[in-house]
Amino acid sequence: MTVTLGDRAQKVVIGILALQGAFVEHKTALEKLPLARKLEVIFVKTPDDLGRCDALIIPGGESTTIALLARISGVLEPLREFVKSKPVWGTCAGAILLSQVVENAKKGGQELLGGMSITIARNGWGSQVESFEAALDVEGLRNPEDPFTGVFIRAPVVLKLTPSPDDPPIKVIAKLSPNLLPPSLASPGHSEEPKIFVALRQGLHFLTTFHPELTNDNRFHEYFVRECILGSNNK
Repeated sequence: MTVTLGDRAQKVVIGILALQGAFVEHKTALEKLPLARKLEVIFVKTPDDLGRCDALIIPGGESTTIALLARISGVLEPLREFVKSKPVWGTCAGAILLSQVVENAKKGGQELLGGMSITIARNGWGSQVESFEAALDVEGLRNPEDPFTGVFIRAPVVLKLTPSPDDPPIKVIAKLSPNLLPPSLASPGHSEEPKIFVALRQGLHFLTTFHPELTNDNRFHEYFVRECILGSNNK
């Protein structure tokens, strides 16, 4: 499979923000894809690295630390520009950075990249000891009859979908059963049964509140490449 970018056919360069977190695991997953020979996967630590990329993955880790290191390395503002026009996937901490609004931020606040019209809460299920795994039914993946194991580690929780009329629509890719309701959604103020969205797509952007890179199943990586990157010329 060859992707035409601009006026020339070339390998697609996928960057992985490599300032903190599980960036090595994402690279390993991408390199095991059947179409890996059509991809070039690089670690992004500087604006020059980012300038080479056609798409980007922001890994899980600690969102405030990633944002701080991005600012120190001079890549925070280039990231904000990149998000405006290129495919980006955020996992866990990366999902927080892609949101418009974050609740439960650390003292001093949380710098965000934006890109997805959502409100998200840090550590929605609590501390590290509340981490868990859950089987996810995901229609858009290869072999959808096989559940995907979602690994949730101090996972954020999507609180609201807030697209404006001019925004691309938000597509729900995966959600959890209501019996796994996190404390952040269990307040009496919620009159309807909460929907626990754990994978969302909006235009070129994609987020998962869990860690697909920490499994041996790379179907979510395949989805991002197939739908958000290779399919982006048709959007």
